[in-house]
Amino acid sequence: MAHQECINCKTTYSVDEIVYFCKKCGESLEIKFDFEELTEATKTSDWRAKPFSVWRYRPFMPIHESTDIVTLGEGGTGFHKSKRLGSQLGTKYLYIKNEGENPTGSFKDRGMTVGVTKAVELGAHHVICASTGNTSAALAAYAARAGIRCTVLIPSGKIAYGKLSQAMIHGAKVLQVKGNFDEALEFVLKLAEKHKDIYLLNSINPFRIEGQKSLGYEICEQLNYEAPDRIIIPVGNAGNISAVWKGLKEFHQLGLIKKLPKMTGIQASGSAPIAQAIKTGSDKIVPVDYPETIATAIRIGAPVSWKKAVNAIRESGGTAETVTDVEILDAQKTLARVEGIFVEPASASSIAGLKKLIKNGTINKDENVVCITTGHGLKDPDTAIKQCETPIEVDANISIIEEALGLKKNIQY
Repeated sequence: MAHQECINCKTTYSVDEIVYFCKKCGESLEIKFDFEELTEATKTSDWRAKPFSVWRYRPFMPIHESTDIVTLGEGGTGFHKSKRLGSQLGTKYLYIKNEGENPTGSFKDRGMTVGVTKAVELGAHHVICASTGNTSAALAAYAARAGIRCTVLIPSGKIAYGKLSQAMIHGAKVLQVKGNFDEALEFVLKLAEKHKDIYLLNSINPFRIEGQKSLGYEICEQLNYEAPDRIIIPVGNAGNISAVWKGLKEFHQLGLIKKLPKMTGIQASGSAPIAQAIKTGSDKIVPVDYPETIATAIRIGAPVSWKKAVNAIRESGGTAETVTDVEILDAQKTLARVEGIFVEPASASSIAGLKKLIKNGTINKDENVVCITTGHGLKDPDTAIKQCETPIEVDANISIIEEALGLKKNIQY
C-alpha cells in the first residue's frame, strides 16, 4: 500500500529496502501511499474507536500488519486552550499542543516508535543517530524497549543534561564528536552506509516522519476534524514541520478535513538558514557554519530536511520568522507563569514567534492558532533556574516568614 519516493526525481523504492537518499539524484525520500487503498483501509478499520496515540493511526503507517510495535504509549498529548496567554498576546483563539507530555518528554517519541518498529521489522540489531539531545533520548529509550543496541553521536559544546542523562541511563553508547551537529550527522550517515547492520534514525529516515505526522492528525481531531488557520512550530533539522504538513495533507486528501492551515516555522536568529531562505525568496539555504542559540534543540546550521520544510511553508502559504535568545527565554517564562506549561527553550520559540508575528501584523487577532511546544522544560532545568529568582533563605520563625512574604500580622485580642 506504500512505497518510498524521491522528492525530486520521483524514483520509487520498496518500504522494505534500507535506503536514506535517492540512488539516482541523491535527494531525500518520503513515504507515499496508494490513496484508494488507504481510503478503503481507514473505512474498514476501527481506528477512530482507539484511544489517542500514534498507533491509533496504524492504518496510516507503513508497517506490516503482522509486525509487533515498539511503543511506550506515545502521542495523545495535551491540547490546551490558552485564553490568558492569547489575551495577553492579542489573539482570540490560541491552543498549545504540548509535546513535552510524551514518554521521554519530546515530540521525537512519535517518530521513534515507528522508526524503531521499522528497524526491528527490517531485522536491524543496532540503531544510530546524531543528536543535540532529544533525538538521542528518544532513540535510546525505544532501542532499550526493543532490546537492540543504540549508538549516539553528540556535538561538542553544551548539551542539556536533562537530555543527555536520558540517553545514558537507557544504555546508549554516547560519543561526543569534536565539531557541530552537522558534522556528527555526516559521520552517522557514513557509518550507516559502511556498516549495513546499523540502521540510521535521524529525521532523514522517512519512517521517522511517518510517526511524527500523527501530530497533524491529532490537532485536527482535537479540533473536531477542523484544521486551524495556522500552526506555529520550532524548526531545527526541519523534519517536524514537514511531517506535520504531510499528516495534514493526508487527512485533507482523505476528506477528513476541509481546509489546510498555514505552516509557520520559527528559528533562533543565530541558527536560521530556513527562515532566511523564506524571507529572501531563495530556492536554497545558506548553511550557518557556527550556529549559536540558547535553544540547543534547534541549534542546527545545515538542516538536512530543509527542502521539505521550505516546500511545506510555501505550499501552505505560511511563513518563517526568527527570534532572539532573549525573546525565547521571555516566552518560556511567560508560558510557564501564565498557562502553567513548562517547556524547554527551543519549544518556547513558537510562542516567541507568535508574539513577534502578531506585533508585526502577520497574524491577526481572529486567526485560530496552534503553537506546538516540542519538549518539556525539565530537559534543560539549568537554563530555567538561571532566569528565575533565587530561593530566599529565612530563619525558622513564622514572623520572619510572614515578613518575607509581605503578609500583615494578625492582631490578637
